[in-house]
Amino acid sequence: MNRFDLTPYRRSTVGFDRLFDLLESQVRNNSGDNYPPFNIERRDEDSYRITLAVAGFREDDIDITAQQNLLTIQGRKREEEPEGELIHVGIANRGFERRFELADFVRVDRADLADGLLTINLVREIPETMKPKKIPLGSQRPLKIVEDDGEKDQASAA
Repeated sequence: MNRFDLTPYRRSTVGFDRLFDLLESQVRNNSGDNYPPFNIERRDEDSYRITLAVAGFREDDIDITAQQNLLTIQGRKREEEPEGELIHVGIANRGFERRFELADFVRVDRADLADGLLTINLVREIPETMKPKKIPLGSQRPLKIVEDDGEKDQASAA
């Protein structure tokens, strides 16, 4: 297993602990199990779509849980008796659990299951207080300059 050491970066940065923990946990949890296969698509600047190939699963077999910064998708297949004798089993008939770390302010907008594909639409909604704001020039009062003989504003001092 490839392991990279983030210790030198941890020593020289402040406030990035969550990011380093996330990277290290992804390396630890990447066991090579790629079931079910999935795509992650950026739809535009603030929307994403995760698509999982879940052939054979019904809506009742899939559980989607979203909590702060974590999306968990679980699939549990019900045991079904085949109508005849199975000669070859090539279709996966096992449960799964997929976890996706979500950035701050990303929420699940919608989830659909059609044609063996589970699609989960995600939207990033940054609160107004966190969005960058344009500050027009001239919107601030002039600065006061304190001198020996009293106060003058900056415009008259020039």
